[in-house]
Amino acid sequence: MAAGGGSGGRRAAPGSRRAATGRRRKSGERRRARSDGGIPDALARVRGQLRRLRPAYPRPGRSGWRRWVPSWRQWLGAFLYSVIGLTGFVAIAYAATDIPDDLNSFATQQDNVYYWSDGTVMARTGWVIRQEIPLDKVPPKVRGAVLAAENASFYSDSGVSPSGVLRAATAAVTGGETQGGSTITQQYVKNVYLSQDRTLSRKFTEALLAVKLDNHTSKDKIFQDYLNTSWFGRGTYGIQRASHAYYGKDVSRLNASEGAFLASLLKGAGLYDPALGKENRERAVGRWNWILDRMVKTGHLSQAERATYKKFPEPTKPGSGGTIPGAQTGYLVELAKRHAIKAGHISTADYDLGGYQIRTTFDRKRTKALTAAVRKAEDGFDAKRRPGTDKYAKIGAASVGRDGRLLAVYGGPDFLKQGFNQSNATTIPAGSAFTPFVYAAALEDGVQLTREGGRTPVSPASVYDGDDRIAVRTPEGPYWDRSGKVVKGRNEGGKDWGEVTLQRAVAGSVNTPMLQLGLDVGLDRVEKYALRAGLLESSLGERIPAFALGENSTPSAIRMAGAYRTFAADGMHTEPYSVRSISRAGDTVPIVQPKASRAVSQKTAQAVTDALRATMTDGSGKAAGGAHAGAVGKTGTTTANTAGWFVGGTQEETTAVVVYRMSLKDLVPLPLKGLGGDAPGTPGSERAVGLWADYIKGVE
Repeated sequence: MAAGGGSGGRRAAPGSRRAATGRRRKSGERRRARSDGGIPDALARVRGQLRRLRPAYPRPGRSGWRRWVPSWRQWLGAFLYSVIGLTGFVAIAYAATDIPDDLNSFATQQDNVYYWSDGTVMARTGWVIRQEIPLDKVPPKVRGAVLAAENASFYSDSGVSPSGVLRAATAAVTGGETQGGSTITQQYVKNVYLSQDRTLSRKFTEALLAVKLDNHTSKDKIFQDYLNTSWFGRGTYGIQRASHAYYGKDVSRLNASEGAFLASLLKGAGLYDPALGKENRERAVGRWNWILDRMVKTGHLSQAERATYKKFPEPTKPGSGGTIPGAQTGYLVELAKRHAIKAGHISTADYDLGGYQIRTTFDRKRTKALTAAVRKAEDGFDAKRRPGTDKYAKIGAASVGRDGRLLAVYGGPDFLKQGFNQSNATTIPAGSAFTPFVYAAALEDGVQLTREGGRTPVSPASVYDGDDRIAVRTPEGPYWDRSGKVVKGRNEGGKDWGEVTLQRAVAGSVNTPMLQLGLDVGLDRVEKYALRAGLLESSLGERIPAFALGENSTPSAIRMAGAYRTFAADGMHTEPYSVRSISRAGDTVPIVQPKASRAVSQKTAQAVTDALRATMTDGSGKAAGGAHAGAVGKTGTTTANTAGWFVGGTQEETTAVVVYRMSLKDLVPLPLKGLGGDAPGTPGSERAVGLWADYIKGVE
């Protein structure tokens, strides 16, 4: 029974497995059937849904014109489709829009402004009248005036004004008047990235850029850049230059009232500059009052302070915003630029980008007086009637103050016509104006009269032979030049002076003693002290006897004035400089100013000064002695009569004047004989002496 039961159990098992297998097969077939018909069914269902979504249009069940009137559902669907499509388009456009790397050229270009020593504007250079200023240098109430006038919600908005965009778009489509309402961010984007075209595409791009800029840049940075690039009229971009153009001062010194007026110009400088007409002034006053009241509402100004601003802050009359360099200022600017780049360690490329404020050492009054004195000296020149004597006539002049400051220069007739600076030229020999350096070297180091012996001290009272055409001697005998001739000195006019003291030789411009003194001291030592006094090594000639008389050394008028000033400064030399300070974007640019160094002893400097003073009382500069009490000076001539010098000084300044003739094509000095109709034998220095006297009188 048990076995049979077991056998029956084993026989039933295969059947059960076959039944299960059959059931699984049928289940799989059903799944395959469902799968095979599922995709078509799904597509059919989607098509059905789409057919239901497709508007029944023209509308069934309607007749006549009613068939063509959409239902409210159709209107709603069209609106939703439009919103979704427009949103997608804007999102894609926003993602594809990048903030440009390059700004409009004027947005980065700035001008460099140069100031006279009294702080007034002397000149500006650059194509755009614009200078940047950090936001923190703009007074809060001036910033508040701009925000109140242009965009009170600037610090909370997204960078765009939807209503403003809509109005502008409507105006662009309909051709109506330009609409306001743009945010500060939008205005900035338009100013520096886009054109001023009134098109729908430009307005759309402006809005996209404004939003993206607002998301990627701080509000303060946007506001700062906006203030630095906006147009304020009178040729100026940026609030810093506008402040100078309308009120003659830095923006940091503006009050709320003045700031409110400048803010009014952002709406249209041509409409609100009072200088352009009576109607402009009325508009400006009205706008100014509105902005001040608006500042109270926006919290940028208290009611009490608002009550104090009752009088309209009249701006100054329009000027040039600083003149383009020309005439004499061009020469001054060029000198200041060179010094600024060197002393401020500024690259030329960076300097040319602009934005620098250069406060020079040039004195407006002295420059005017020096120019007038030169013009007077040139009155007698007539290149047309006397081309053989007056053609190519030139005058260079420079005045240096106590500490090396360049106070004035005369560089030429007009910088825009002649860039060659006659005050800084190193092409004309110094002549006998060089002899004070020989005298100083002798007083410092003494002379050596024998090869084996030591050096012998000399003093102002030491005596030398002052006769004309005496031979120059060395310890071994006469000095022979390379052509085999004995070198002899020559005095002005061939005059024999007999025995003269060294002081008298300097004061009277007696050449022969100074020629001999140069060899006695040693021309290498003369060169050493000339360099210490401030002459450039490149301007000094070969060390031959004529070196002692300056025949082959060509220092500029600027360098001669600076070197002579060394004696007036008790032997301390300071390199001539033309820049007092430099700033950019409101920050001071560190500069390395020259420092005084000992050139000669105080005793020697005083002895040289005494000799130069004697020149004015009883020497070659006597004609100018009455120009200033206690003045000092020295004339200078050359053997070939190619230069006429006078270097004169007062307690305040030392001025060097050189008169010469030279073509700028070959830079070869020409004789001065007969210049300006002068009688033969007239020393070339005579005109220089008179010019200096006229200048000093003009200053005083």
